[in-house]
Amino acid sequence: MSSDPTSGAAITVEGLKKVFRIYERPRDRILQLILPGKRKFYREFQALDDVSFTVQKGQAVGIIGRNGSGKSTLLQMICGILHPTAGKVSCSGRVAALLELGAGFNPDFTGRENVYMNATLLGLTTAAVDERMDDILAFAEIGDFIDHPVKTYSSGMFVRLAFAVMAHVDAEILIIDEALAVGDAAFGQKCMRFLRRFRETGTILFVSHDTAAVIGLCDRAVWLDRGKMIIEGDAKTVCEAYYGHLFGGTVETPPEKTVEAITPSPAPEGPRPKVRAEDWVDGRREWINHSSLRNDIEVFTFDPSGTDFGAGGAEIEDVRLTDDDGHPYAWIVGGEPTRLRVTVRVRDELRSPIIGFFVKDRLGQTLFGDNTFMNEKKLSKPALPGQILEANFRFPMPILPPGTYSIAVAVADGTQTDHVQHHWLHDAVMVKSHVSHATAGLVGIPMFEVRFECHDPVASPSSSMDKVGIVD
Repeated sequence: MSSDPTSGAAITVEGLKKVFRIYERPRDRILQLILPGKRKFYREFQALDDVSFTVQKGQAVGIIGRNGSGKSTLLQMICGILHPTAGKVSCSGRVAALLELGAGFNPDFTGRENVYMNATLLGLTTAAVDERMDDILAFAEIGDFIDHPVKTYSSGMFVRLAFAVMAHVDAEILIIDEALAVGDAAFGQKCMRFLRRFRETGTILFVSHDTAAVIGLCDRAVWLDRGKMIIEGDAKTVCEAYYGHLFGGTVETPPEKTVEAITPSPAPEGPRPKVRAEDWVDGRREWINHSSLRNDIEVFTFDPSGTDFGAGGAEIEDVRLTDDDGHPYAWIVGGEPTRLRVTVRVRDELRSPIIGFFVKDRLGQTLFGDNTFMNEKKLSKPALPGQILEANFRFPMPILPPGTYSIAVAVADGTQTDHVQHHWLHDAVMVKSHVSHATAGLVGIPMFEVRFECHDPVASPSSSMDKVGIVD
């Protein structure tokens, strides 16, 4: 690979092609060497065909496409693992890659030995690895397994250690191939928080089948299909085109294979309707509550050991997610009135304290949240050291598709736009949804009513209808 430090591009891919030779039998390889000009003893598979794009410094670009579209082959050529058949790749800056599980690790070495080996390959000296070892181990959170052979690791432990090394080698370009799909939600959110911070100074190339993750993390996206680049452009627009194609749609590709974001229409004017929490009733809830498919899970409990930060003028001591009667939830269907209580101990005087929360999915994408300032709930006087603050939020719980979710809580002092964060606690409560009737989107909504009717098209609107079925 060549490097052009004077260019504004971090990664440049020009006319890239990759053709693999597929031999049906081992002896065909020998025959091809002996008789190179006589005939082809192989068939060709074109993994990439004339792919060109540029990633500017500071951008995050997603690569999407079905299995076999050439995504991993493309990343391996950018990393220098594979050589192109035609075209060229150039990178400006130190590259760190997280490709398939176990790549760059020796299975017979311990985790600690692999850290030294992997970090050295990425450009660190042994002394530099010594200085960062504690931070790497703290990020990976695999405990005593660090001194066990990595062949005994689970796939999640592989990812934890590999990502921890990648996060501490001072890379300027990060390349990630679907690795974050493995592992628990808490670690996945830690990785996404790191990637969002890294975006401020570095460049990211991110391969994933999860279009929501691509839209949430990336500025732009490239869609590959059967080795060809279909379109490149704004991440949301490209992902929506890809999603439509998967379900039978067609895509009108511009000649330059580039699409940009569509400007949304302005929001309509007028007052918003008011809805009481008690009106959020879903007719399917009773069926789910009494079926064997309901979300039977452990009680959601407060975990004070999650990643946190802040000035220390206050400390979050407890977070409880309960029903209206104060009973901790052990399962959630969606639509039920829910209470979130946050208890905070004041360490320093807080003149205008604010308590808030966010509910996030496994990728750290915020689904919803609120705080006391936005609701104009203010104390009549400053909170003094030793006092206890308690914020109670009551809301209808959205319908959560199956998966793991976390609640982050925070206490600050000031206003919505000008404040000091005193304690922000990620993953204060983990919520698991095992079964749900939400079929699409990040969250579902309780239905006020669902009607399903059939009537004669020639009949007037006031005539009787043949009601096939109504769900109220």
